[in-house]
Amino acid sequence: MYQLYYYPLNASMAPHFMLEALNVDFQLMMVDRKNNEHKSARYLALNPLGRIPTLVDGNVNFKLSGDGLVIFESSAICIHLAEMHPKANLIPKIGDSNRSLFFQWMMYLTNTLQAELMIYCYPQKYTTSVNALENIIETQESKITAMLEWLNKELEHKQYLVGNMISACDYFLFMLAVWADELTHPPLSFKYLGQYLCRLAKRDELIRACKTESFSLNDYQGLT
Repeated sequence: MYQLYYYPLNASMAPHFMLEALNVDFQLMMVDRKNNEHKSARYLALNPLGRIPTLVDGNVNFKLSGDGLVIFESSAICIHLAEMHPKANLIPKIGDSNRSLFFQWMMYLTNTLQAELMIYCYPQKYTTSVNALENIIETQESKITAMLEWLNKELEHKQYLVGNMISACDYFLFMLAVWADELTHPPLSFKYLGQYLCRLAKRDELIRACKTESFSLNDYQGLT
């Protein structure tokens, strides 16, 4: 069984989508960020970085820390789950030319778009000057909007980011789009990106996960 240590609408959201899509046995373990539970001794023993999410894979034969294979970093968890369940086709197989494109997109999403969103969402962590906060937010919004415009163009003639089937990259992008939904020009305001997100939002696994995480998909219902 898998155990996913999560907090609603955090970086655990993409792995949550993956677990729902795979239709495997898993258990959600709430880590209460509001009470700093991710910095508790109990959680730090599992993930010394004190970050969310963490996955414990009890299906792996060898043991680490007596609990199974422990993995942190959202993108790494998504890739691990996809590799462990090849029949689900959530990552292109070795030898498939789309495999390189898969890693290109996953690295772009986590190292570029997610990194910029983190600065936008937590500007106070990137300056010691209160007067600089507004400027950081404005700068980041401009940069993120440009990235969304580029993604919108990429999706004009595509159903998914990689190939003709949904992959872990699509689940990851949907999570990041949720984080960006309060921008002046949110992801849903872009024609092709918005249509893409709406298609994803109709999938059962996303509906189940969003219901659990108390995220309303109502804003996605009017797009096609």
